[in-house]
Amino acid sequence: MAKISRRSFINTSSVLVTGAGLSGFVQPLSSPFLQYGSESPVAITVYGKIRGYVDDGINVFKGVPYGADTSVRRFMAPVAPDKWEGIREAVEYCASCPQPSRGGDKIGEDCLKLNIFTPAINDHKKRHVMFYIHGGAYSNGSGSSPLYDGVRLCKRGDVVVVSINHRLNAFGYLYLAPFGKEFADSGNVGQLDLILALQWVKENIASFGGDPNCVMVFGQSGGGAKIATMMAMPEAKGLFHRAATMSGQQVTASGPLNATLRTRAVLDTLKIPTDNISAIKTIPFEKIVEALNTKDPVLSFGNVSFAPVLDELHLKRHPFYPDAPMQSANIPMIIGNTHDETRAFLGGDPTNYTITWEQLPAKLIPNMRVDIQPDFVIAEYRKLFPNMSPSDLFFKITTASRSWRGAIIEAEERAKSGFPAYAYQLDWATPKDNKKFGAPHASDIQLVFDNINKPGATAIGPDAQKMADMMSETFIAFARTGNPNNKLIPEWKKYSMAKRETMVFDVPSHLENDPRGEERKIFAKVPFIQAGT
Repeated sequence: MAKISRRSFINTSSVLVTGAGLSGFVQPLSSPFLQYGSESPVAITVYGKIRGYVDDGINVFKGVPYGADTSVRRFMAPVAPDKWEGIREAVEYCASCPQPSRGGDKIGEDCLKLNIFTPAINDHKKRHVMFYIHGGAYSNGSGSSPLYDGVRLCKRGDVVVVSINHRLNAFGYLYLAPFGKEFADSGNVGQLDLILALQWVKENIASFGGDPNCVMVFGQSGGGAKIATMMAMPEAKGLFHRAATMSGQQVTASGPLNATLRTRAVLDTLKIPTDNISAIKTIPFEKIVEALNTKDPVLSFGNVSFAPVLDELHLKRHPFYPDAPMQSANIPMIIGNTHDETRAFLGGDPTNYTITWEQLPAKLIPNMRVDIQPDFVIAEYRKLFPNMSPSDLFFKITTASRSWRGAIIEAEERAKSGFPAYAYQLDWATPKDNKKFGAPHASDIQLVFDNINKPGATAIGPDAQKMADMMSETFIAFARTGNPNNKLIPEWKKYSMAKRETMVFDVPSHLENDPRGEERKIFAKVPFIQAGT
């Protein structure tokens, strides 16, 4: 099939379309039901036909509805989209779900859409499916980042790649259940969106050359946390068969009492009394987004943060407490982090490079996820790393006490139960800015997708493509077999409590037992505090 640009689809005429409520209506080509040339790929879903385009030999379909417009079902469980007649355009990313500014990106509540990248359609092959969930905690992000483009991953692995949008922040996780039965699902509707999208994949992916019985979910940061949560949600059982999390863990869900406190803070900001709770369903979504930027003394971590809620309806246990969920026992799992996670969040502040020993304790307190005496931690780290500066220790301690700690807990719980888990740490530091940021949070995304030449990528230098080759081939191998081993890396053994085997991705990569073991022991004595819980 020839490479076709999206611009070639458009002409200046109008077309006659038919469909629900549209029969006989002449629509301009700016509508979502454009008619294209015969060379453009057309796929059939259970809801209707869609037309995409070809990019470097890969069939691409964007903005495909998997759920109905959420504006009329705000804070309620998602439902399937309406069927349509004719051929629906699927060549542009949809609006991002409502959230604080995304640099000019369009946002809106009709956002339950997904994107598909596939080598072929209707060829009766059963390719492995790689279903990506974007990061951004539970509050922001979109499936339309150039770094998530699936073309190169498809070409490399002959796989089908799916990326999605789903409800976030208050729209996905505002726990309104205590204030009305109609809001029973509200604390987890963002998770229910993901489950609906996976059900869409199960019903439709065969038309796109994918195997509905071999679906790997993978996600970074908040995307990984959403995966960890789904592994404990009964409604997600059987919808995916491998899981890979990249710097994203969810050990505990939000307790309903804390979730209710957050909800009250939002309602107070919106000036909506609980005896008029239905008003929150009809106010402009922009007002809710504005309320999310409000600081409240009830909240531990500044701005209102959200997480899935232990609502005893859709989520009946914590994702990884007190143990790994039995329902996911047979799902192989990759659990990874980067060596310098917090340099992504804290490395842009120049004052963090001039910290004195006197300033370090106060700097650590708001940036650790554990309730531990900072002077004790500093003393222990100075024994381990006597030549490091206060600034270096600041980044090292904050990394080890945040998501890296959660990753260790999840790997431990799966290992204790005998569930397959593979742990990794990305050590390769990008040469960008003289390696100032090391291997920061999110630096593995571009490598897994083999998108080091996309806008926003930071992987540069002679070893960048070697790293992209290693990580993308590893994730493809895992999607195929549930085992990440491949010819580009040394043998990767499952994580065990005896040795704590961890793949360290670098040039060259190596398997290491219990990297950062002494750091791990410092924090093992105190509970892990998860933001939003």
